[in-house]
Amino acid sequence: MPGSKLDPIDRQILAELQNDGRMTNVELAKRVGISAPPCLRRVRTLEEQGYIRGYHAEVDARQLGFEVQVFASVGLQSQAEVDLSAFEARCREWPLVRECHMLNGEVDFILKCVAPDLSTFQTFLTEQLTAADNVISVKTSLVIRGAKDEPGVPFDVLEERLNRTA
Repeated sequence: MPGSKLDPIDRQILAELQNDGRMTNVELAKRVGISAPPCLRRVRTLEEQGYIRGYHAEVDARQLGFEVQVFASVGLQSQAEVDLSAFEARCREWPLVRECHMLNGEVDFILKCVAPDLSTFQTFLTEQLTAADNVISVKTSLVIRGAKDEPGVPFDVLEERLNRTA
């Protein structure tokens, strides 16, 4: 099972860093109950192994003037791997697209987009997204408000699962 290769201290390090990526190594070591040097070695190993992909500041989009958030459901004409990959590459080039996920079912992709205003999003929608190669349909949903936006994974669920299989 993924995650079971890590010992409880590694998982606790990941959980603590997910909640507060700015804490010092000394504080992290204290929270997980080990000294600072081995804690730093563990963090570096977790980074090298790809468990930690980066550290980011969580910014408030509205405070920065990005008033519009939209989810766009995109259907493609062809689902050949080369066409799927080409669409994903195109999405990585569009600054307004913040997330791109390929789905199973009626919709091929869901995109999370942000824009400073509706006019900017509409221009992106009509001039870039719907005009992109292989795009056959786009349905959009404007976000009115968000109720939850939790990054990462629920470590308590992982621990529960691991304890059941132990």
